[in-house]
Amino acid sequence: MNWMNLKSLTIAGAMVVGLGASALAQDKIELIFPDVNPPDVPRSVAMTEIFAKEIGDEFDFKPYFSGTLVKQGTELVSLQRGNAQLALLPPSDFANQVPAFDILGAAYVIRDAEHLQNVFDSDVGEAFAEMARKELGVEILGVAYYGTRHVNLRGDKKINTPKDMEGIKLRMPGGESWQFLGASLGANPVPIPYTETYTALQTGVIDGQDNPLPNDKAMKFYEVTDQIVLTGHNVGFGILVMSSDVFDKLTDEQKDRVKAAARKAFASSTEEYLKQEQELVDFFKGEGLDIYKPDVKAFQDFAQEKYKSSPLSKSWPEGMLDKINAL
Repeated sequence: MNWMNLKSLTIAGAMVVGLGASALAQDKIELIFPDVNPPDVPRSVAMTEIFAKEIGDEFDFKPYFSGTLVKQGTELVSLQRGNAQLALLPPSDFANQVPAFDILGAAYVIRDAEHLQNVFDSDVGEAFAEMARKELGVEILGVAYYGTRHVNLRGDKKINTPKDMEGIKLRMPGGESWQFLGASLGANPVPIPYTETYTALQTGVIDGQDNPLPNDKAMKFYEVTDQIVLTGHNVGFGILVMSSDVFDKLTDEQKDRVKAAARKAFASSTEEYLKQEQELVDFFKGEGLDIYKPDVKAFQDFAQEKYKSSPLSKSWPEGMLDKINAL
């Protein structure tokens, strides 16, 4: 074989290898993941450092954090249109299309991080998974705990039951569901933008606000309030979903693997959020705030009765609240 023939064979071989590598790259399953959160919060870190690695090399995970790809609130539609394949969304986003999901964001329905996982591991979780498949065209892969909302107040009036909240002007986000959440605690809800809450507390326009502890620290609400009542009235969480068009084409082993990856990732981020919340209790105490737990059962009973008698609960699946409470 002369040198020219050898060179030709070498080039041809290289082209075959190159084409093979290119074909392998093209065969990867693309997972575009638009998300409103920054890349450094625990749930985002869990997606990039755990989920992305655990799903395997045949997937091409492409995160777009801080709302850089799509507008907040449009992620689910992006999945349904095929413009994205993964999204981590609050129950309210699903409730916009399937109102039954609204129960998951009501006061005291989800009690804590452990209860959240138990709910989605139960028949209740499977019922919502089936709704997601049939009515939304997405597959639920897992749930991610974000933090628990508590009441943060000015003054030294002790709060033990909802009756003690009468007359308290409590800042809540705008929107019917959020305002009703404030009323379900016994307070007078006041819609004030998040960025104006500090000044409203400082000037006495409102008596308090509710947020997870990390938010209280980030916004420095502790500088203009005197106490945090650990009501734990609302658990913030997201539901990780994959487009059914993508999920249904996976092998059974791949389906199990992506769900296991989600569970492992969010077990890690949940642990980090719980750690932060505990550390912040000590931080706020150090800042001079009184932090205590009220009669949570009294708050829970009051809130759920208020929801049951309101139009907001009409969309709740029959018997679902009792099933969730029993878990």
